[in-house]
Amino acid sequence: MSARRSKEDGRKVVARNKFARSSYEIEETFEAGMALVGTEVKSLRAGSANLRDSFADVRNGEVFLENAHIAPYVFGNRSNHNPLRSRKLLLHKREIKKLIGKVTQRGFSLVPLEIYFVKNGKAKVSLALGRGKKTYDRREDIKKREMQREMDREKRFRR
Repeated sequence: MSARRSKEDGRKVVARNKFARSSYEIEETFEAGMALVGTEVKSLRAGSANLRDSFADVRNGEVFLENAHIAPYVFGNRSNHNPLRSRKLLLHKREIKKLIGKVTQRGFSLVPLEIYFVKNGKAKVSLALGRGKKTYDRREDIKKREMQREMDREKRFRR
């Protein structure tokens, strides 16, 4: 799986968490850097990452990405990285304080949306502050999507 390059902002997207948008109401997004070891960067450049069950956690005034799977580098040696290790996210202090306030008091969750490379070659993660959707909210979203598809189909048919 190779990474895809976005034309509008020059980002090279490595992994997306499609599940996050369907199960969380996204309130706000943040861009954070990641503290990675060398073999993780090489593996990300090869496009082998998965954000399916990952989340971010705030510990001791720092934010960590948990449960994100970055596959071991194929050409690495025995000192290859652990695929599911905690990775420190690099945010400004005021952003971390804002996240701590919302996560602890209002019941929000920190969910990673995608991992990508920016123009200068640094790996970034897009974090979302989201509130979990209830089952009936998900069903409503599916109904709205289906209705929109039907309307679009009818418009094409009438033309």
